[in-house]
Amino acid sequence: MVSILAHAQGLVYTLLSLMPSKYQQQNLEAMLGLFLEAQGYPLPEHSKSKSASSLSRFLNIYDWSTRSVIRTTRARIIQEILSHCPKGRKPFLQVIIDLTTLEKCGKFPQFKDLIRVYNGKRGLHLVVVYLVVGQWRVPWSFRVWRGKGTSSPAQLGLNLVKCLPKKLTKHFQVMILVDTAFGSVEFLHGVRKLKYHVIAGIACTRKLTSGYCVSQLHKRGQQLRLRGLKFPVYVSWYYFKRDDGKYEKRFVVSTKALKPSTISWWGKRRWQIEGWFKTAKHRFGLHRFGQGTLLGVYRWLILSLISDILAHWAYLSTTVASTNLPNWGQAALIAFQAIFPQLVLLLLLQDIERLRDLALSHGIDIAISRCKI
Repeated sequence: MVSILAHAQGLVYTLLSLMPSKYQQQNLEAMLGLFLEAQGYPLPEHSKSKSASSLSRFLNIYDWSTRSVIRTTRARIIQEILSHCPKGRKPFLQVIIDLTTLEKCGKFPQFKDLIRVYNGKRGLHLVVVYLVVGQWRVPWSFRVWRGKGTSSPAQLGLNLVKCLPKKLTKHFQVMILVDTAFGSVEFLHGVRKLKYHVIAGIACTRKLTSGYCVSQLHKRGQQLRLRGLKFPVYVSWYYFKRDDGKYEKRFVVSTKALKPSTISWWGKRRWQIEGWFKTAKHRFGLHRFGQGTLLGVYRWLILSLISDILAHWAYLSTTVASTNLPNWGQAALIAFQAIFPQLVLLLLLQDIERLRDLALSHGIDIAISRCKI
């Protein structure tokens, strides 16, 4: 797995080659470097290698192909996953779909169709597809919910499932994991047509064709028919510990006949995306976009997700990847130092120069010389 870090370097070098000029290559390096500092505030004004105005123009104005960057990154992700795919029985590809809000305050007249209120939260609402295969964790794609009267989160999620690459789906058993917001009849029917299986959370008030509510069930694993659904599903439940320490009963249904314990196990797996949401926001600044154009916001989100992927690959390259939970600050630092060593050294030299007078006041004279290698 150590070679994964080298492949991350190769991905970045390929992305740099997509930039139309050396100047824009430097801007891309500076932006990725900001994200890989993993402090949660990768704002252009915090950059020590490029000016804030330069990075703002790079995101909002300069002509470089965002689509080519996405395609290149996805192609490398698929290549990496398939190269580590074990032989024998097809492993599971967990396709986790959920909605997250990038909260915003204030007025955004240029984003009037995007900044909405949903479940009491105001901001940009993203429906995200998160792929899990073994140790691999990949934020694959997203769509923006644009408010009432437009496609619902469940419809956006179904469209994202339809766009999953066949190069991946034909090598794995696909399992779709969603919460109650996506457990609609339309979504379940749509995924059924694609011949995938779904583990979906459902509300305790969900009605059966018999007229009973799901909350009135007492036997896990039994087959039942939900109102409006043309095929039977299998039900189970588990107890989820809330932030206040109390436990809440969560119901899940499966379109595949499984043991009750297996359905509950899959239902709990959906919560992996919640941990990733926190990491993406508080480490890689996914919600810190402050650009003046839709293109700038889109590019910000894409570069933030790419930085998250690079840090994850750096974590997989370490010897503790199979035993310990990721330390995202450490993983991002490994990626930063391996992929952008010259930028790391430049920032170090700038810090030394800034503190030179302080060092001299304490009797320390710092001299820097370049060694011939």
